[in-house]
Amino acid sequence: MRIIFYVLVTAVAALVSWGFSLLILKLSHRFRLYPKIRTRDVHTQPTPRLGGVAIFFGVVAAFGLSAFIPPLQGVFADSSTQILSILLASLVIVIMGVIDDLWDLDWLTKLAGQIIAAGVLAFGGVQITNIPFGAIIVPSAFPSLLLTVFVVVLVMNAVNFIDGLDGLVVGVAIIANGTFFIYTYLQQSANNLNYYNLAALVTAVLIGGCIGFLPTNFHPAKMFMGDAGALLVGLLMAVSAISVTASIDPGRVQSGRIDHGVVLAGYIPIILPLAILVIPLLDFGLAVLRRVRAGKSPFSADRKHLHHRLLDMGHTHLHAVLIFYAWTAVASIGVLSFLFVPAWWWSAILILIGLIVTAAFTLAPLSKRKRAEAQVQSAEKGSTAVDDAVARLDPLDAAADSVAVGIEPTEAETDVALGRLHEKGAST
Repeated sequence: MRIIFYVLVTAVAALVSWGFSLLILKLSHRFRLYPKIRTRDVHTQPTPRLGGVAIFFGVVAAFGLSAFIPPLQGVFADSSTQILSILLASLVIVIMGVIDDLWDLDWLTKLAGQIIAAGVLAFGGVQITNIPFGAIIVPSAFPSLLLTVFVVVLVMNAVNFIDGLDGLVVGVAIIANGTFFIYTYLQQSANNLNYYNLAALVTAVLIGGCIGFLPTNFHPAKMFMGDAGALLVGLLMAVSAISVTASIDPGRVQSGRIDHGVVLAGYIPIILPLAILVIPLLDFGLAVLRRVRAGKSPFSADRKHLHHRLLDMGHTHLHAVLIFYAWTAVASIGVLSFLFVPAWWWSAILILIGLIVTAAFTLAPLSKRKRAEAQVQSAEKGSTAVDDAVARLDPLDAAADSVAVGIEPTEAETDVALGRLHEKGAST
């Protein structure tokens, strides 16, 4: 029943976040607190971007409640300075994010704000002091501080980069942090350590804040989390990962039925966060490489992120979000499964099957579009519907660019592409 206290904290964060989401949504519309639509945006209507403020209030309320719950008071006794630094860093990142969401800051100013927030965490004691691979100990305080700042800024930007579709970041965060919470909780049980620790508390609080915001952010979104929310989620995810790697000794990791000779079990504290963040980190790395090669700032905006590419492939908005959820679940749950299955290769097989199935759904629109192109190109020419369909679907035609910007084919074009136009006797 120890977990009930974490459930209570999560519920409070969710309720407060949900309540402030509704309040901020109402105030944003009343005072028109939303920016103009940008060329890279997927939505077509001006939408408030202050959802991160609601998540922040949910996080603060949950931490406040935790201080009065006897079993969780030990976390504050052991990590009071760290918790204060987490709240202060969160405040810094939310204030900067709100300013950016309303008035658009330049990338250098935003990066400076992120470094300041990460520095507050590091100086407050949230630092990477050891790395589970080979039980490497960071030699001194200064390298530890620099490494911590780098990791926190990297994770914040990785999460922020995938924030482009309704409900994407909050859903990914709920799945990823849910898996991470299970890991931290079970490892405390396996090693007879304290169930109530900073990593588990931060994860439970973040899950609650995201759950409370999801109703107003899921497609079609009434409000976005903005940079304030995405950076806050990334910051707290980094904090939980850093905290758990600092608190769990790889040499003491026990894994139930898994063979203790399997070295991977001892490395899960660092592999799991990487698996959880594999999609955001991939998108971040590709974006930086793409922009640097083009001679632009790595933080400049464009419309070539992974979620944009899914839309351009032919996925609907909702399908693209669900595909991101699926990739996150396969990566995080797959790595976690190494703690439960009788042999490591069973987990490897499960991960491989998950990757194949998810990849098949991800790439499905490509084969469908190729079939449509072939049928249209072989269709009888001369009708307006056929000519328009050829112009829309032929990748060699300049008009095909309209597909890349999200213009849906008309019903007549779809009929042609599927070879049913003449069967219906349609004419133009």
